[in-house]
Amino acid sequence: MTAPTLSPVRRGAALSAAGAAVLLAALDAYVVVGVLIDIVGDLQIPVNRLERATPIVTGYLLGYVAAMPLLGQLSDRLGRRRVLQYCLSAFAVGSVVTALAGTLPLLVGGRILQGAAGGALLPVTMALVGDLWEPRRRSSALGTVGAAQESGSVLGTLYGVGVATALGAWSVTSNLEPQGWRWIFWINLPLTAIAMLVVHRALPPGGGNPGRRLDLVGGGLLAVALAVLVVALYNPDPERSALPTWGWPLIGAAALVIGLFVLWERRTTTRLLDLAKVRSRPFFAVLGVSLLTGAVLLVTLVDVELFAQTVLGRDSGAAAVLLVPFLGALPVGAVIGGWCARRWSDRWVTEIGLVVAAIGYLLMSRWEADIGTTRVWGLPQLPIDLVVAGLGLGLVIAPLAAAVLAVVPDVEHGVASAAVVVARTAGMLIGVAALTAWGLHRFRELTATLNPPLPFGRSEAEFQAQFAEYERLLTDALVTQYREIFGICGALCAVAVVAALLMPSGRDR
Repeated sequence: MTAPTLSPVRRGAALSAAGAAVLLAALDAYVVVGVLIDIVGDLQIPVNRLERATPIVTGYLLGYVAAMPLLGQLSDRLGRRRVLQYCLSAFAVGSVVTALAGTLPLLVGGRILQGAAGGALLPVTMALVGDLWEPRRRSSALGTVGAAQESGSVLGTLYGVGVATALGAWSVTSNLEPQGWRWIFWINLPLTAIAMLVVHRALPPGGGNPGRRLDLVGGGLLAVALAVLVVALYNPDPERSALPTWGWPLIGAAALVIGLFVLWERRTTTRLLDLAKVRSRPFFAVLGVSLLTGAVLLVTLVDVELFAQTVLGRDSGAAAVLLVPFLGALPVGAVIGGWCARRWSDRWVTEIGLVVAAIGYLLMSRWEADIGTTRVWGLPQLPIDLVVAGLGLGLVIAPLAAAVLAVVPDVEHGVASAAVVVARTAGMLIGVAALTAWGLHRFRELTATLNPPLPFGRSEAEFQAQFAEYERLLTDALVTQYREIFGICGALCAVAVVAALLMPSGRDR
């Protein structure tokens, strides 16, 4: 489908409809975080076995990553509107299963179905932009899609707590089921129905290439590999080790399946993505930049919160609030990046965004234990540094999505868009696992010679002075660990700057 097929008003309506679906799916990715304790209590999971509840969160991610490439290719074959409708329907079914679940396996199954359906909404919407907008105008539309995705990530936890609290209280006064967390998923049904109606009316019918065959074997192998990698890299107890006990065996299994996928793609005539028709150098450059920025993004979310709790002494709620400047800057940067890329080029806006992000992480790598009270130009420095980093990462979202659409044939926009999102998610998983391992190693190395003082054989004042010195040295070790991690994030942004030089320029459009 080409850009002139629809009027600007119809294209705007189509973008709004698809963007609303993306927002709904992004909200549900994090919606259970704030009500996890309520879910655990309702399912009668012992408080001392909370690790059993981690699949409630990771199950969504598992489905999100695994199904995305094949569903992206399916949208290339059947058209965007039809696949969006299928995915919204499956998302509603997953919501019902989750809302009715009385056991943990059934609830996790519902979350996996939600994730599989919700994960496809983002790349299919990105591909839809490629269908309806001419190349020079895609970036601003993709910035809107990126802003919807990042806004959902920012608001997901607050949305879950708000819905559970409000509707849970209403259900009690109405003599209905008092378990408020279930209403989070019941409310998805009218929202999904509205989204399906708007998608049906706003998006053009047809499209796609009905004669194109699906690479079910390749898609299945890639889905299995990604799913195994998700399970391998998710560690419910990172304080003991960087990887869970099952981590390395499953990483080996994922590598084996990826090898089988490569062999299959080389031999079959129906490929998940036909690289012979793709400008491979800029395509893999975009995937590399997406992977690196994904790693930096999730490491920031994890380590800033840990810094707040372990160094600044904030509780979990205050630590989460500390991330608001970073998370708020991401969607703002996505919109600005799309607007700028429309006027300049995807490559240079990506370069600018990565440089800004690198500066932000350079500033963060200089944090001291008193950063919570440090001010610059009369303003608190900590949120300023986070805004700089978040704004830089947000700037690259739309240009990366537009660049990958520029180097693949129109008939493969869906699977190519899925590849960008998969690369970003894989970067998140690999980055947080690798830098967690580095952080644990450095902390143990820095504290290897530290021994806590004992109160025996010394006065109370001497013991208190020695214990205060011991705590100061522990804090210094923590600060050093986090500073090095943020410095590595800045270095990853610098590597991404080099990789982005291989992205298509404005002339390539």
